[in-house]
Amino acid sequence: MAENPTFEIPPEMRNLAEKNVEQARVAYGQFMEFMSQAMNAWSTTGGPEAGNFKALQERAIAFAKENAERSFSLASEIAKAKDMQEVVTLQSRYVQTQMQTFGIQAQQLSWLMADAFRNMQTKPPKF
Repeated sequence: MAENPTFEIPPEMRNLAEKNVEQARVAYGQFMEFMSQAMNAWSTTGGPEAGNFKALQERAIAFAKENAERSFSLASEIAKAKDMQEVVTLQSRYVQTQMQTFGIQAQQLSWLMADAFRNMQTKPPKF
């Protein structure tokens, strides 16, 4: 009985994919730095209500960076994968981890949002 042949990803293609992932990681890092600066500028000039959401903004930015870094790590691992079975295994593990992570992040963001709204209600506006 013949064995099932496995499709191997050529090393040249893996190297190219790794370089592309690294370029995308650098570009994303620059974009997130710009967004962080823009959000900080808004929170200092956006009026008194903006300050109530600073912790929420900072946490959301941190989560976005963490999630992107995990995605880039996955892409890098996939770029190094030697066959499709390894790709499927990596992707499956990533999806399971991210689903748990997204649940925790959503819960934390909802707590911060509730705190921000509570602060808005208890503090009179500054004029």
